[in-house]
Amino acid sequence: MAAITIKDMSVSYNKGKTFVLDRLNLAIKDGEFCVFLGPSGCGKSTAMYSIAGLLEPYAGEIYFDDTKMTEMEKGKKKTFVPPQERNIAMVFQEYALYPNMTVRENMGFSLKTKKVPKEEIDKLVMEQAEKLELTELLDRRIAQLSGGQRQRVALGRALVRSPQVFLLDEPLGNLDAKLRDQVRYELKKIQKELNITTVYVTHDQTEAMTMADHIVLLNGGNIMQEGTPNELYDHPANEFVAGFLGTPQINIFPCDVKQENGDLILDAGSFRLHAPEQVKASLAAYVGKQVDLGIRPSDFELAKEGVNGIPARVDSIEPLGDAFLIYVRVGEKVVVFKYAGEHAPAEKDLLLTPNMLKLHLFDPQTQNRIND
Repeated sequence: MAAITIKDMSVSYNKGKTFVLDRLNLAIKDGEFCVFLGPSGCGKSTAMYSIAGLLEPYAGEIYFDDTKMTEMEKGKKKTFVPPQERNIAMVFQEYALYPNMTVRENMGFSLKTKKVPKEEIDKLVMEQAEKLELTELLDRRIAQLSGGQRQRVALGRALVRSPQVFLLDEPLGNLDAKLRDQVRYELKKIQKELNITTVYVTHDQTEAMTMADHIVLLNGGNIMQEGTPNELYDHPANEFVAGFLGTPQINIFPCDVKQENGDLILDAGSFRLHAPEQVKASLAAYVGKQVDLGIRPSDFELAKEGVNGIPARVDSIEPLGDAFLIYVRVGEKVVVFKYAGEHAPAEKDLLLTPNMLKLHLFDPQTQNRIND
């Protein structure tokens, strides 16, 4: 397997006038499951194609372990290892299978072209077919398979090659919800068993949160934040990260920071919160100014009374089975509250209180996080 290092990589489609990726620096550990996450057009697929050798960067370097795959300087090629020599395997959203071949023939095709002995091909194909529950389908032609079965064949075809780097570009996009959950589980399990360095591109935060060891969240060709799923969710570096991760989205309230009787108050107009001790040092420089307060829907609780109560009026309720999404009006703002009770509240007027240990505070000018 291989660790991947990217140094100051830029990608441009118009000779450096504008950049799809701008001075990207990234380290992916050997055997790590790394997810490139972000909205459409953020550069995540471009980064993957550069790792694969399908795109030549405008500038920067890419290494597999200590071996230089790409080194570009001002758009001039200095080192460029072609894709077929990088020992990678790729799976796309479109399966690109050979319809005139059986499942067995599709999975073993790349090995056959490398003159691998037939007995070895049969062994490797059977091993992956068992893991992907394809053994009963090995002699069927591709046209006889469902979309989910074809997707598993595409995964198996890539895995039989024992690549040092496994690249997946939104591979579950064509699957229905139930099959997506199943294949997601199987794919993560196989990746851990084989310990293959994996780069996975998706815009689906659920896939990223459930599968990744390492999330790289991109926007506008730049890394907004990278780290473990919990690091990005619990300590978002800025408002973009906070809003992109989490379903439903985080609630943001502009608040004036006031000092009263030695206490710091977050005044949103429709409610006031007494700042807890752990954020006072961060807020001290914002007295007399505004901050953006973020509260996740699951971090609200129902309260009967209390210092940090937020008056809210129920607008609508969505049952989820194990919880309820309650849309409430706080002043003129619609806020989402995820309630885990057995029955939805019957009252129209509620008093909410946030978990004061899980407040997220951002500078409204820079959008960057200001509390630890």
